[in-house]
Amino acid sequence: MQPMLTLIFVIALTFRIATTSSFATDSGLDANVLINNETLIATSQEKVVKLYGAGGVRGLESYQSGIIIDNSGHIVTSWSTVLDVAKVRVVTFDGRRLDATMVGMDPQNELAILKVDDAGLVGFDLSRAAQASTGQRIFAISNLFGIAAGNESCSAQKGVIMASTPLTTRRGKTKSLYQGRVYVLDAMTNNPGASGGALIDLQGRLVGILGKEIRDEQAGIWLNYALPMDVVKSSVERILSGNTSVQALDLKAVAQPHRINDLGITLIPDVLAKTPPFVDQVREGSVAHRSGMQTNDLILLLNDQRADSRKSLEKMLATINRADSFYVLVQRGQELIRIHVRP
Repeated sequence: MQPMLTLIFVIALTFRIATTSSFATDSGLDANVLINNETLIATSQEKVVKLYGAGGVRGLESYQSGIIIDNSGHIVTSWSTVLDVAKVRVVTFDGRRLDATMVGMDPQNELAILKVDDAGLVGFDLSRAAQASTGQRIFAISNLFGIAAGNESCSAQKGVIMASTPLTTRRGKTKSLYQGRVYVLDAMTNNPGASGGALIDLQGRLVGILGKEIRDEQAGIWLNYALPMDVVKSSVERILSGNTSVQALDLKAVAQPHRINDLGITLIPDVLAKTPPFVDQVREGSVAHRSGMQTNDLILLLNDQRADSRKSLEKMLATINRADSFYVLVQRGQELIRIHVRP
């Protein structure tokens, strides 16, 4: 969690009253613009939802934010372990609690789309989404720290886009699977629960989606950033067109498959309906050990297919011949690592 969290907590709680007034004063805007800003924030907050799902073990949060992107119930959010449940609980601005299913995910950009049915939700118009520029004033709307749990509004923060830069320039220093262009923000937006929140301009247009928590280990500072809308829209189009997968392909089991024990992995006990595939132990000298897997790794993907539980991982392994190699994507702390497992 970032420094000065107490201060940010207070700001988040009081922003709905104070921020519009101070923003108008700072910008030299008149009373009419003040009213418009209040309406802008209130309207935008109705299009941001609170998401609750898996988590609560080994330091993983069980909540984050999401953005309604149309009037058909589609919600875009950050792809994370929070979504590793059969139904993600969605809490709307008016306190309704809805169940959402996953439509698809884009691991490369760390985005996913959920859908709720017949909820009458109104979302952002992606055709009006805009590109932002350095120095532009913005608002970030999210459920940072999980402050809102019912019909309370999500928190809003004001800030400025400091830079538009490729995250690839920080490879090896930060922990993120996404390596594209980001907006660097001057507000402490990327806190627990904020991931998947909305970044909007002063016209209420969606300009980005808040990314995950990233800490530069060399400098010891947190990076507050958002993915630009060209990246988000591209992911949304691929997911909705069916060019991404949610579950394992319908493959047949093979005669001599890989098995978890044979790989040298011990997972946490399978005690839940969808127990996540956490690695409890890795046997020294085993296939998993030689490939670079470690204790406390959380297996997310196997050959780019989602492993949302221990059972699904076992099912996917049963379709791969013991002599064949495969890839897994694991979460290690806040880092996502792609590992080539070779027999």
